[in-house]
Amino acid sequence: METVSKVTTKQGDRGAAKPAWYDEVKVFEKPILGKAIWQLINTLVPYGVVWFLAIRTVQSGYSYWVTLPLVVILACLMVRIFIFFHDCTHGSFFASRKANTIVGYVTGILTFTPFEEWRRTHGIHHSTAGDLDRRGVGDVWTMTLEEYRAASKWQQFVYRFYRNPFTLLFFGPVATFLIAQRFPKSSMPRKSHISIHITNVALAFILVVAHFTIGLRTYFLIKIVAMWIAGAMGIWLFYVQHQYEDVVWTRHEAWSPIHTALHGSSFYRLPRVLQWISGNIGFHHIHHVRARIPNYRLEEAYKAIPGLREVKPITLWASRRSLFLNLWDEQAGRLVSFREVKRLVA
Repeated sequence: METVSKVTTKQGDRGAAKPAWYDEVKVFEKPILGKAIWQLINTLVPYGVVWFLAIRTVQSGYSYWVTLPLVVILACLMVRIFIFFHDCTHGSFFASRKANTIVGYVTGILTFTPFEEWRRTHGIHHSTAGDLDRRGVGDVWTMTLEEYRAASKWQQFVYRFYRNPFTLLFFGPVATFLIAQRFPKSSMPRKSHISIHITNVALAFILVVAHFTIGLRTYFLIKIVAMWIAGAMGIWLFYVQHQYEDVVWTRHEAWSPIHTALHGSSFYRLPRVLQWISGNIGFHHIHHVRARIPNYRLEEAYKAIPGLREVKPITLWASRRSLFLNLWDEQAGRLVSFREVKRLVA
């Protein structure tokens, strides 16, 4: 069995040969229509049923504590729907580009996310993940220890506020899914502008329909709360994919896509029910090795390729420590917490 050697942030491997098993992984990029359709059925049908039940509990005057468990289930299904959306942005869910675009737009509307703009920024994320010299697009804001020390008191405060777990998981979903993704920027390409406008018009139409049918109060109590919960779950999953103990970040001259995939992207081993909800995205190291592998084939690739099983997994319990790793210490080659920095200064 071939081993994957871990390099330090000062070692370059951009010209290094890919692992012997790299080409073997390509076979799993082929979409399987039956599996894609079955995923849509086993997720969207329960999504509709739970919506109906949640509406009935609200309109029948039940306590919101009766509705809330249904809203949580709805949020879990929305996380799974977002994974389908994510696959469509990579063109991997279906073999057909048109099918990926149509389903991508629909699932994007269900999760308040514009298809073309998210596809653009997520593509940048894949080409820059783990690169200290190309941070800032489609990733979690990360400062180096040296940058933090050189920053003003105000900049340090803003960064600490941003990296606070409460901010990330409570304010993050609202700021990201309900606000930031509603407004195009002049720097965005035309496709992104159109995508954002289409998504906004669709959401406005849904609000109008909700007003004349179930009522906006019912809609907000169900959909907006579910979106907030799903957003928090999604942000956490995205966070732990590249912010964890033993993660490797490098400067651009030492950066390598394969090395970053195996050592800068986590293997998040989740209980089976959470693995289902999160659409196998815990196999994130495999996703970064070959981004066009659809979610329903990631575990298959993991089981088939020994080299992919050599990445150390992160458990659900151990992942909690990731929330308190806030700065990249280039000298130590690891993420450190604000508490460690304070202790070092003292």
